[in-house]
Amino acid sequence: MEALSDRLKVMVKFFRRECHRLLHSERTTIHGADDMLMVLQLAMAEVNKQHGREFKVALSDVLMAWKQLLLDKLHLLPHSFARMENYDLILEAYKSFLKRSNTVDLVDILSMYKQLRLEDSDPEEPVSPNQLFEFLSGDPEVSQFPDSSVPSTPSSTSKSCSSQVKMAVRRVFCSYLNLLVNSKNDMALALTLDVPSRSLGCQAFTDVKHAAQNSKTSFFLAVTSFVRAIQLGGKGYAPAESDPLRKHIKGLSDFVQFMDNLEEILGEIPDPSVCGARLVATIRAALVKGRSSGDAVYTAAEETAKELKERICQLHQIHKLTAIESGTGISPARPKVHAINHATAYGGRDTVKVLMALLDEEALTPLCQNKADLLSEDQPVISGGEGTCILTLFRSPEVSTGCSPEPLRSRVQSRLDLLKPKAKDRVIRSQFACTYKDEELPLNRVLEFPSTSQIPTCVHPAPKPKSILSVDEVFNLDVEETSTAKPALECANEEQTNKQQGAALKQRSGNAQNRTAGSGNRKKTSSQNQKNNKRKQVDSDKLGESENEPPKKKQPNVPSKTVSKASSKKLIAGQGKLTSFFRV
Repeated sequence: MEALSDRLKVMVKFFRRECHRLLHSERTTIHGADDMLMVLQLAMAEVNKQHGREFKVALSDVLMAWKQLLLDKLHLLPHSFARMENYDLILEAYKSFLKRSNTVDLVDILSMYKQLRLEDSDPEEPVSPNQLFEFLSGDPEVSQFPDSSVPSTPSSTSKSCSSQVKMAVRRVFCSYLNLLVNSKNDMALALTLDVPSRSLGCQAFTDVKHAAQNSKTSFFLAVTSFVRAIQLGGKGYAPAESDPLRKHIKGLSDFVQFMDNLEEILGEIPDPSVCGARLVATIRAALVKGRSSGDAVYTAAEETAKELKERICQLHQIHKLTAIESGTGISPARPKVHAINHATAYGGRDTVKVLMALLDEEALTPLCQNKADLLSEDQPVISGGEGTCILTLFRSPEVSTGCSPEPLRSRVQSRLDLLKPKAKDRVIRSQFACTYKDEELPLNRVLEFPSTSQIPTCVHPAPKPKSILSVDEVFNLDVEETSTAKPALECANEEQTNKQQGAALKQRSGNAQNRTAGSGNRKKTSSQNQKNNKRKQVDSDKLGESENEPPKKKQPNVPSKTVSKASSKKLIAGQGKLTSFFRV
């Protein structure tokens, strides 16, 4: 097994040295066996979601797809092998994730190595496809591949909790270093966004994912561009108030600030050993902040930081010896065209090379023996109240649409509350309570005072039965009888009206001179003026209508005693209706 790991390191080093001939980016990182399995799980869950199912997948299905994926990419798949359902879609989703994250897997490394190696200098392959399959499958003793055997689910008791915590903490360290090298790695951002706790849970990660999909960028670029727009942009460039990421502005700002600190260390310290140790120490300080020395995460962070510092120093020494032996004589101020930081800051270039070598060695770590610990949603708690599970993070939280059934007790209680009669509040109403719109009128009032829609629209309604005449009706009758007089008497009526108007004017002037007059005279004068004005208006209307009509017979007038009696009992306009209303 040690010989196989050495041959894998030779293959990866050769790829890293010659990858500029096939790849557009020098910062392409490698996914190891564990990362490949997690990416496959995400691809299968995404395919299930596209087909209307839940964003989850069974462990046995993942292991079957894992075996078929390795055999297919290594061209070892037998013809009689039964292909699983939707395998083509799963493979397409898997490759799309790798391409979007600017990463490759170990199988791609082998295929590119075959294209890049020179036949004369290296006639033999360091690793055969069968050996790589044995390494990635986690069972080096496999010699033949059964056609359609279903792998059994491994037990979940092979590793202790402390080993799981250490594995998770080491993955967080490497993810932070991976973001410094390859900012497009979405898997690395998912593992570091809320570690340590920044109050960025599943909802925050989902909002970041949607923002990245809308802008067609990586997750890290979506977060940094949003925070930069908030910090540096004006009103015209700031994100909209309705942007979902505004709810997580504090946590995202803390994450970007922490990454800025790491990048500042990377650019300011030229020595790779010192710079790498400083980076690891900064990540360790963030993880152990607020924890006691007896905590499992504290212990795992201390051990991991010590191991990484030692390995970074060793890799730096190896690179120095390699540069001396090669004797290329290339100045750091004049890098090659395919250099890592070409056309960018030259500071930290050597440190980035050492970090990439460290990440390549981490990618060559054998597959986790207990795959249930790696793929299950019950991950060890590093920060916050929940474990960091990739499948849970990429699964969008369910939005309540009102269609999901509530618990039976809640539905019964809501139904009882709806059927329970509500007692009306007894409120003291004023005399104008009839104008309130929130309360229906009694039936007798509705019939006595109909609405405007119930009033007949006919111009000449049917005659109503005779009843006792009220004060207003007597006055109206008087007006109608006066309007039916002959045209020959119109002049006399006009003269009489003019005389009455003159008397009214004289009476008004007398009232103006004698301001101390009694209230009885004022009421009488006002009622007389009102009567004269109404008669004048009726006469003028009838005059315009009866110009072309033949003269009619004069009808007898009502005795003056009745008119005087009616005028003495005359009320103000609308007082009769209001009186009858309160009489009810």
